[in-house]
Amino acid sequence: MFGKIFITSSDYDPQMGKHVKDPYLGPDASLGACRPDIRRQVKLGDHLFVVSGKLPNVRQFVMGGFEVANKIAIQEAYQKFPDQRLHLRDDGQLTGNIVVDASGVQHPLDTHKRETFAKRVAADYVIGANCISLIKPEEIAVGREQTLDVLREIFKKPGGSPYEIVGHYGSNLTEEQVHQLRAWLLSLKKASRAA
Repeated sequence: MFGKIFITSSDYDPQMGKHVKDPYLGPDASLGACRPDIRRQVKLGDHLFVVSGKLPNVRQFVMGGFEVANKIAIQEAYQKFPDQRLHLRDDGQLTGNIVVDASGVQHPLDTHKRETFAKRVAADYVIGANCISLIKPEEIAVGREQTLDVLREIFKKPGGSPYEIVGHYGSNLTEEQVHQLRAWLLSLKKASRAA
């Protein structure tokens, strides 16, 4: 088993910043358009974790993670997961992580450079299982408070921010580190339910 943890783009934070559309950490968790490098690397049974993006005066947190259950072509994902097709939310923010339209070309709402589109969709769409995500405000608050210390402990590495520990391209996780991160996230969910 292999694990990977990475930081989403700056300003993306489910509570304090922009809506995080990829990875999707809900039912039918997935990683669809972002990080083709990671989507190519992971295999079934591997685990992915994501840290919120950097915002001024806001502590980043591990938003959640999931096990890789399947990898499929983007066109198949378009058929299987219509809710994840790119669209605008009521607040005007973009959501969804399927960046093609019905004919398989770049969706008009996908503003990434056309030159990189083929590379982004060549890597498989990753479908997750056993997703653990911090959703409730109290879970997120504790996650923000504990993330830096948890990452320092898991990686046995000092750092003043998740970026200093995880790095620009993310970090690989051993099986033990995957178990530690999942156990910590589950403990936050359990504490929230008990409160």
